Amino acid sequence: MNKLLKVMLVITLASVLTSGFAMAGCSSKSDQGGPALGRITACSMGAGPELDKPAPDFQFQSPEGQATSLGNLRGEPVILNFWATWCGPCVHEMPYLQQVYEEWSGKGLVLLAINIDATSSKVTEFLQGHSLFLPVLLDTKQDIARRYNIQYIPTTFFIDKDGIIQVVKVGAFPNKEAIETDLSKIMP
Repeated sequence: MNKLLKVMLVITLASVLTSGFAMAGCSSKSDQGGPALGRITACSMGAGPELDKPAPDFQFQSPEGQATSLGNLRGEPVILNFWATWCGPCVHEMPYLQQVYEEWSGKGLVLLAINIDATSSKVTEFLQGHSLFLPVLLDTKQDIARRYNIQYIPTTFFIDKDGIIQVVKVGAFPNKEAIETDLSKIMP
């Protein structure tokens, strides 16, 4: 094999390995034995929401039990984080999301962690076991996940006060500061 071809092969392999490890996340097809979000493809669902476009609206019950919608949150910046209890990277980033929730919810931020795999009792047990109290919505039928074309978790959307998606992050945040870097794009 000539020297140039070897160098190109090494560079290609290194870039593939780097990109594969730089984004920690779980495939939507669980290999951990837990419930999995079915693989949603661009062919079956469309491309999903886009940057600089309105976030798809959906109905949900607030943590207080009131029916509301994402559209009713216009005027407030919103973080949507899709996650599952069996997803290691999701579990890893939860304390950072909790810290952001504690610090920024008093400044107008709405953070909604959307669980795609568990029952209410399992999520409650998970939250208590990890000393978390951020708002969690249950999407056990993956209706919201389908609207957002979620293929890997965690996936996080940063939506500005006008309901426009400013940032989409696929994979886990390594720390609170990484979340706040993206948060700066939606906070007034």
